[in-house]
Amino acid sequence: MLTLGLIAFFLAIAALLIAFEPEEERQRRPSLNLRDLEVSPVSLLRKGDRKKDFALFFLNNIAFILKPLIGSEMRHRLVKDLGIAQSHMTPEVFLLLKFMIMGILFFLLPGLFPKDMFVFVVLMSIAVGYFLPDVIIKNKIAKVKDDIIRHLPDTVDLLGLCVNAGLDFMMSLKWVVSKSSPTVIVLEMDNILQEISVGKPRREALRDMARKYEIPDLSTFSRTLIQADKMGTSVSEALNMLSEDMRMARFRRGEAMALKAPLKMLVPLLFCIFPVVFILVGAPIFLDFVLNNPMKGLH
Repeated sequence: MLTLGLIAFFLAIAALLIAFEPEEERQRRPSLNLRDLEVSPVSLLRKGDRKKDFALFFLNNIAFILKPLIGSEMRHRLVKDLGIAQSHMTPEVFLLLKFMIMGILFFLLPGLFPKDMFVFVVLMSIAVGYFLPDVIIKNKIAKVKDDIIRHLPDTVDLLGLCVNAGLDFMMSLKWVVSKSSPTVIVLEMDNILQEISVGKPRREALRDMARKYEIPDLSTFSRTLIQADKMGTSVSEALNMLSEDMRMARFRRGEAMALKAPLKMLVPLLFCIFPVVFILVGAPIFLDFVLNNPMKGLH
């Protein structure tokens, strides 16, 4: 029984890791073949095999029984979080994984604790099983947002260069998507292209992207382009000003991180480095004092 429990536990963890794998195999949305340039790195990433989808397909066929447990507000939150985390999971599968981890921990932990700690085992199984997937998805969301903040200024620079070179905004987006490495912001640009190609207004596509991530820099980028489109002003000037502002903001964030570095180094310095230095310097003196105690002659 213990062997079966361990096998089930490892299968659940494997399914969880597969579900949170980066969205590099995401299928294309319907398009009108707007892009006629050479194949982009983004599209190459989406043509891989679909072996990892088998586990999610199997879980989807089981997780539908949990649909009544998910309210509309909870579903909206989970769909948004899973979308930002670039996960293939549905809210039902996400909830099913929580229950699976709870059950497996409840099956395995009693053998590691005394019988009088049964209540503690039950509470720990419920807490770990319920909150562990949430912690994983929150960490994934934080990484995705950090990637957007880090690569957005470079992407805006490329868009500005393309527009200044004579291309319109849509052709500039196509060029950036086809030539850039497949970062999160480039994947979002590709999604905007495909949404516009099937008839979605450009303003609405940009606004939806900003609402999805709720990042100040991305909201500023979207708002600037929407305002330029409404007022009929030059997109190149807007992109140039936006690029300069974003680079200054990134420079200020770097300065803030540099100022925080001494405080972050203080903890390992006090608890890891200073004790070792004290041992290396003070241990020989202490041993010499113990072995050759000058106070012995005074008795």
